[in-house]
Amino acid sequence: MLLRLLAALWLACFAAPVAAALPGLVPEQAEPQPTPTATGALSDERDPQADSRIATRLRDIYAEVEAFSGIEVAVNQGVVRLTGSAPSQEAIDDAGAIAARFDVVTVENEIARDTSLEGTADIVTALIDRLRGAAGMLPLIGVAVLIGLAILLVGYLLASLRFLWRLVTPNDFLADLVASAIRFIAIIFAAVIALDIIGATALLGAVLGGAGVIGIALGFAMRDTVENYVASLMLSLRQPFRANDLVQIDAFEGRVVRLTSRATVLMTLEGNHLRIPNSTVFKAVIVNFTRNPQRRFDFTLGVDADDDATAAAELGRTTLEALPFMLADPAPEARIVEVGDSTVVIRFLGWIDQRETDWFKAQSVAIPAVKTALEDAGFGLPEPIYRLRFDPRSASVPFENIAGRDAGATSSAKPRAAATPPPTDVAPRNEIDEMVEEERDSSEQKQDLLDHRRPVE
Repeated sequence: MLLRLLAALWLACFAAPVAAALPGLVPEQAEPQPTPTATGALSDERDPQADSRIATRLRDIYAEVEAFSGIEVAVNQGVVRLTGSAPSQEAIDDAGAIAARFDVVTVENEIARDTSLEGTADIVTALIDRLRGAAGMLPLIGVAVLIGLAILLVGYLLASLRFLWRLVTPNDFLADLVASAIRFIAIIFAAVIALDIIGATALLGAVLGGAGVIGIALGFAMRDTVENYVASLMLSLRQPFRANDLVQIDAFEGRVVRLTSRATVLMTLEGNHLRIPNSTVFKAVIVNFTRNPQRRFDFTLGVDADDDATAAAELGRTTLEALPFMLADPAPEARIVEVGDSTVVIRFLGWIDQRETDWFKAQSVAIPAVKTALEDAGFGLPEPIYRLRFDPRSASVPFENIAGRDAGATSSAKPRAAATPPPTDVAPRNEIDEMVEEERDSSEQKQDLLDHRRPVE
């Protein structure tokens, strides 16, 4: 028995140092771990003194700010309830934001705005303080105004140098546009510098933002006006025609009187004034009859189907060549273009020089000359043949009387008058040209964007 006791003591003494040297061989007792909770979940345990500490802390903070002096605080289970009154909505929002910075569940902001006379007195006091602050800034505001006026003065002086802008721009319209742009930039720059000096950058941003919105709205509302203005600018640069040119713009034909900043003024061949918006002119198909001095006219005549159409075409072409105002190069032509039921259609073409010959007069001389030459050569120029059907049921007189009357009328037809020599006056004298020149020379109408010094497009 004694021997067993001694052996147990010896083993206990020996095992203690071995366990200290090899700690991994002896299992340690695990420490208790807290039960994990979901992220963002509320704990089911709360310090009973936390609500009291938060309420006391908030009351102390609100007591230090005059605008928060009328606020009452109550905290229960982490829920902060704010009641009472504050002088402004900004103070109400600030009080709620301060309470939300504590470790609370939520904040019930039930603060009402103070509308009593005492609250009004606070507002009046704040307004007076702001007025005093503004009065203290009067010297700085005066400096900002002076600097702004100096910038405006420099800008308007630059804009007034129109002789300089007329030298660097193609026409007066662009010179006025450059001057207006300089004045506008000077106004914006002066406002920016003045507001920046007094520290009203927030007001500057609001003004610029409002101006941008208003500009977009006006752009949509005045889209046609802006488009017409831009078209006027482009036409003044492109110069698609000269003054007194005979042009056709879409379906409108006339001589150019002037090009203004809003419209192109034409005088029709009837002597009427025609104003076409420049936006329409810029997008329209323009035919300029005056640009090329050589101009061709054409007309058609028909000869009998039994006649020699080739010989008739050659005779008509020779007749055109004999006219003194016709150009030899390009030479007149005759083309057989169509074979009808009882006629062969021939188109005759001739060229003239508009500087020496009027186009309308030349055509009116050439048509009877060719017609007379064909008739004198024995070529028939048949007229359209119509077949008439007389119904005795609808006639108010007997059919025999109608037939007899027609026969008598046919037999008493007048003979053809002798051909008269064509007129030879084809000089290019046009009364519309003179009217246009008189109007352009008048002192009442001087605005014109057409410049004869610039090349025509």
